[in-house]
Amino acid sequence: MKKTIVLFLFAAAAFAQRTPRPVLPGEDWVQLFNGKDLSGWVEIGKEKWTVENGAIRGQAISKAYGYLQTEKSYKDFELALQFKCQGSGNSGVFFHVGFKPGTPDVSQGLQFEIDCALGRHTGGVYGDGRQWIVWPAPENEIVVRRGAWNEYLLKVQGNRYISRLNGVQMIDFTDPQPKSFDGPIALQLHSGGEGDMMFREIYIRDLSKR
Repeated sequence: MKKTIVLFLFAAAAFAQRTPRPVLPGEDWVQLFNGKDLSGWVEIGKEKWTVENGAIRGQAISKAYGYLQTEKSYKDFELALQFKCQGSGNSGVFFHVGFKPGTPDVSQGLQFEIDCALGRHTGGVYGDGRQWIVWPAPENEIVVRRGAWNEYLLKVQGNRYISRLNGVQMIDFTDPQPKSFDGPIALQLHSGGEGDMMFREIYIRDLSKR
């Protein structure tokens, strides 16, 4: 009898080793920024990107656009991050982005807007040569916090785009004419030389299953 029990326990342990443990809720989020350096990111353009006190800082040192792009591409995903605007220039989080070789000129991709200075359309979607795709409701234009940290939760699944800012849903939009479907994510410094942005706690959950 004892021998049977031992053999059963041994077989159960061997089976457990072969069977991967299911991913629990929250464990499928992956850190995109390690809080120490810019590993996994690529600078596009000539603006200044550094790490200060556990956050990414983007500073405009010219009047051109600047981007910090992930090395990896993402198709469908959820992205969580915190941002703070320290300058008067606006910013954004691009997805499915592409650039013309050797330039900071965007060739494809959309962005979730960040605009603390004017408080205009943060959480809306812009780009792909179509300019504004969708704005938040007028009553949500005051949700963004000027000079303080903001919580941004973004979801892209196929042609459906959802954004939440500081716990408030800004948009839930199905794009009738999508142009871009895959590509890196990029943090933006808008042209004009007034950008000074901070980003931290950047996590992604890949929904593409590829």
